[in-house]
Amino acid sequence: MSEKGVAISEKDKDILFREARTYNGWLEKDVPDSLLKELFDLPIMGPTSANCLPMRVKFVKTKKAKALLEPHMAEGNRQKTMQAPVVAVIAYDMKFYDHLPRLFPHTDARSWFAHDPKAIYNTARRNGTLQQAYLMMAARAVGLDCGPMSGFDADGLKGAFFKDEDVVVDLVCNLGYGDASTIFARSPRFDFEDVCEIV
Repeated sequence: MSEKGVAISEKDKDILFREARTYNGWLEKDVPDSLLKELFDLPIMGPTSANCLPMRVKFVKTKKAKALLEPHMAEGNRQKTMQAPVVAVIAYDMKFYDHLPRLFPHTDARSWFAHDPKAIYNTARRNGTLQQAYLMMAARAVGLDCGPMSGFDADGLKGAFFKDEDVVVDLVCNLGYGDASTIFARSPRFDFEDVCEIV
C-alpha cells in the first residue's frame, strides 16, 4: 500500500500532465498486447459511481480491424489514426447496471437504475467519461503517448465494433510512441484565478 500523503515525483507529474501532449504522428514501434492489458489494469481501479465501470474498449491493431475503422474517421483524423500502432475505440455501456450485482454486491444497486432512463444515461456518460481520462493517464503511466479525438462517426463505429452491444461510442484515442515532430506548440492554459475560487 502506498504511503499516505506522499506526492509522486516531479518527473511523474511531467509524464502524466506537464509534458504530456496530444500526438498527431507515430513512430513505427509495436505496442504489445501485454502492455495494453497492463494499461487496462490501472484505470479499472479508479472510482466510479457504485463501482459501475461503464467503459468498454476495442483496441484496434490489425489491418482488418483498421479497415473497418477508417471510413468512420473524420478526414482530418484519418491518416494519423491509420498510422497509429493502436487505436482505442471507447464507449460506455448503457446496460452497465446489469453487472452491479457482481461489481457492487453489498446492496441492490441494479434497482437504482433498471427503470430510470435518465439515471442510466447520466451515470453511464459521467462515469464513462471519467474512465476515459483514467485510461489516458494510465497510458502515459505505462510509457505510451495518446492522441484523443472526437472527429468520427459514432454510429458507424458502433456498428463496426459494438454491433450487438447497447453502448454509446464516445471517444477515439490513438496510442503508441509519439513522433515529437508532429505536435503543435502548447496552447495557453488558464491560471488558477481565472477559473477557480476558494470559498
